[in-house]
Amino acid sequence: MIKQIKYFQAVVRCKSFTEAAEECFISQSAISQQIQALEHELGVKLINRENRKFSLTPAGEHFYRKSLVLIADYERMCRETVRIANKDRAELRIGYLKCYSGQEFRLAVAEFSERYPDVSVQIINGNHEDLYTALRDGSVDLILSDQRRAFSDEYVNFILTASECYIEIAARNPIASMKCVETEELKNIPCILVASPGQQDTEETYYREVVGIQGDFQFAENLEDARLLVVGGQGFMPIEGGVHEPGTEAALGRVLLTRRGNPIKRTYCAFWKEDNSGCYVEDFADILKSKFSSDNERIELQA
Repeated sequence: MIKQIKYFQAVVRCKSFTEAAEECFISQSAISQQIQALEHELGVKLINRENRKFSLTPAGEHFYRKSLVLIADYERMCRETVRIANKDRAELRIGYLKCYSGQEFRLAVAEFSERYPDVSVQIINGNHEDLYTALRDGSVDLILSDQRRAFSDEYVNFILTASECYIEIAARNPIASMKCVETEELKNIPCILVASPGQQDTEETYYREVVGIQGDFQFAENLEDARLLVVGGQGFMPIEGGVHEPGTEAALGRVLLTRRGNPIKRTYCAFWKEDNSGCYVEDFADILKSKFSSDNERIELQA
């Protein structure tokens, strides 16, 4: 019955018996017979056939929705069974900045998992130094991080993008209506950073000495808590990410961060050990790069 259900799903998805048959590499008459056999097995009519058109019956609509979950569970069960039998589970371990707000990383993980469903993806997050420690000691295979030091020959330094920096600030704050804001103009507003307790001093030093933010600093354990502080008017937050889209939350505003009239830029890279270049590591890096490239192309078209 599993195969018949997949044929049924193909017909509904393609909205055509002919296209579904081509997708499933069988004849149109054969896929039609399989659907009829499924209806006979269930004892209900799933499809109303009208000449060359068809529509789902209420029972067919219900069965289709439920079957999507059923087949997904079935395929996952089969993969897990094979892994147990082989006693070997392919794995990719990835780290990313815990303050990273761009969508590129999430989209890359989704595409990689679709392309390699048998590979287990393990993800951690942390601050810049946390990630480099994990990379050095072999806890992760690849990290997405910003460049804060000279590139090392021990690692593949795969540049993803160089992007302008923004801050998020409460929409009701007058600064939210500005096109850009100087670091000097923020000296009387607390800067909110996402950092674990052990990395707070390191993060503050970086933002004070390298980025040029000179006011007080507050810290949050995660991005959501930091945004709640921003919405509550407790300060502003530098945004980590690739190409920045306008904030989707009405309570937040995004403003370009500048210093002496020039936008502050950050370089984001995928890093992995030179001796750990494998199919999965490099493929994930390429997928991640494509997400940054797609965003850059879209922004250029909008400009």
